[in-house]
Amino acid sequence: MSTSPRDIVLGFWQAMGTNDFHAAAEFLTDDYQGIWPQSGEVISGPANFAAINAAYPAEGKWRFTVNRCISDGESVVTDVTVTDGATVATVISFHTVSGAKISQQVEYWPDPYDPPAWREKWVTIDKDKKI
Repeated sequence: MSTSPRDIVLGFWQAMGTNDFHAAAEFLTDDYQGIWPQSGEVISGPANFAAINAAYPAEGKWRFTVNRCISDGESVVTDVTVTDGATVATVISFHTVSGAKISQQVEYWPDPYDPPAWREKWVTIDKDKKI
């Protein structure tokens, strides 16, 4: 098994797809920090990571589709579509890998929005928002 930062992060997302968040937490360092800048929250440690994900209200099992994975040394960025069958979201994660585990994730959960009318003469619209 490769231990490149990219492969470690892809392994993490594969573990997330099992919905066994304690197994996914095995990919995290003991001093892991999960940072959600939009809300100002910080998740400290693998146990809190597993607990918050297990407690998240969901309509069904979570599914994760890695759309993009870009790595540069210990830094890996992923663009992932997350769905429980009712909710569909995008998460952009900036992972820092230390040794063979993820020590930090800075995650942005952007909400889709309708484009403002003033830009319409310069753009085309992807009605399905699947760019």
